[in-house]
Amino acid sequence: MANQKIIPFSVETKDVVFVKPSKPTPSTVLSLSTFDNNPELNILCQTIYVFKPNPNHGQPEPDPSCVIKEALSKVLFFYYPLAGKLKSHSDGKLRVNCDASGVPFLEATANCELSSLHYVDFDDGIDVIETTKNLIFNYASEDENSGHHPLVLQVTKFLCGGFTLGMGLSHSVCDGFGASQFFRAMAELASGKDEPSVKPVWERERLVGTILKEPIKFPFELTSSAASPFWPSSQLSYQFFNVKGAYVWRARARAMKLNSEGETLFCLTIGARRILDPPLPDGYYGNAFVGANLVLKVKELEERPLYEVVKLIKQSKKAALNNDYIRNSINMMETMRETNVGIGKTGSSTVLTDWRQLGLLEEMDFGWKSPVNIVPSPRNMFGYVDLCLFLPPSNLDAEMKGGVRVYLSLPEAAMPMFREEMEKLEHIGEDDGGI
Repeated sequence: MANQKIIPFSVETKDVVFVKPSKPTPSTVLSLSTFDNNPELNILCQTIYVFKPNPNHGQPEPDPSCVIKEALSKVLFFYYPLAGKLKSHSDGKLRVNCDASGVPFLEATANCELSSLHYVDFDDGIDVIETTKNLIFNYASEDENSGHHPLVLQVTKFLCGGFTLGMGLSHSVCDGFGASQFFRAMAELASGKDEPSVKPVWERERLVGTILKEPIKFPFELTSSAASPFWPSSQLSYQFFNVKGAYVWRARARAMKLNSEGETLFCLTIGARRILDPPLPDGYYGNAFVGANLVLKVKELEERPLYEVVKLIKQSKKAALNNDYIRNSINMMETMRETNVGIGKTGSSTVLTDWRQLGLLEEMDFGWKSPVNIVPSPRNMFGYVDLCLFLPPSNLDAEMKGGVRVYLSLPEAAMPMFREEMEKLEHIGEDDGGI
């Protein structure tokens, strides 16, 4: 990847407005699940969806801000908790005050065409933070005691007729599956439907754990975790990589120069909706995922053939695919929250979450066809440096169809080595398998 470059452009914004549900909604306070109350998830995840302009057939182009604002108002009738406030209470748990205060909505106009920003695609080394900072926004509540908004939206219109939709959504309220479900419902209402094809379900009480009596057993302890000369660091680098297979864990361990005798953790997030007994209902949009964990010594990760590491990852995934594992994970998380115990951030772990099956680049048509690209914004995307995202490739490059984009953050000093490891994939056959 080339050195990052800044594409200069500016946007003109209107005043923030609050979009409220189209019809009256219940006024209540809703509790969240143990998964939702994970402190690592108490962040506003920001993603940018990129829409090309429609071909001009002599018809006047609708205003995307008006279309999305109207669709948002309609969908909030069904997803009314997202129009409220998220607040931490005296017991340390988060709750949603469903007061219909509305979703902060910002309309902006850019001074360029989307093509000049490569449709917000970063394969050409465009600076991620500088390019996206004008396409999303944070909104601080005037009264912090009332909590903060779990959802904010920004529509930025470009001279070509295309636009971006920047969505900030609280991970404490929705996981990736839930966010996709909400976004798809909004697109359905924009297309003229009266209600979403999948109705939202709250039922967070089903995923509340109980305090464990026995001591917590972590996958690995801080005393045995591998150390990196690059961590801790406040100077982080964020980049995309196009890959066809998987060896991100090993590449990241090499880039961080983890000591060979230390332990490194691989954690693959797995959706729990269908694994639970009984399964969660269709429409559940809260957090419902667990981690399949595998711990190896760094030297073992280095010395084992890649296909053996992949086999071990698949075994750890299989072990996590049962109701008892999920229930134990919920109880463990509830105990950790109650006792204020955590694993800590060592930089020696790789936590992988896969967005490829969420349909984020399909079935999201607001009248401009599906988005051609989706970009997680690094400013609030990562609760910690260990997180890696597997994303679908943008629809701009036909050669990458079926491929994978890896998006991650690393200390600036470690990123060049990781880039070298990713470039080696061009010379590795796909016989090594995937994750």
